[in-house]
Amino acid sequence: MNKKNLILIAVGVLMLVIGFICLASGPADNPVSLTVAPLILSLAYVVIIPIAILWSGKKEEKK
Repeated sequence: MNKKNLILIAVGVLMLVIGFICLASGPADNPVSLTVAPLILSLAYVVIIPIAILWSGKKEEKK
């Protein structure tokens, strides 16, 4: 793993934390907990974290 992978994983974890905080906020009929939180969590679980795991970037030539 290189530095870019670790940064992407950190962004993914941060988005998960923000998503769960939004999910827990307010009453059950709050638009933030009904629409924004699931979008953030889905984006983190389905896009950001898999890209961070699978993306290898440019390979460096070893001499």
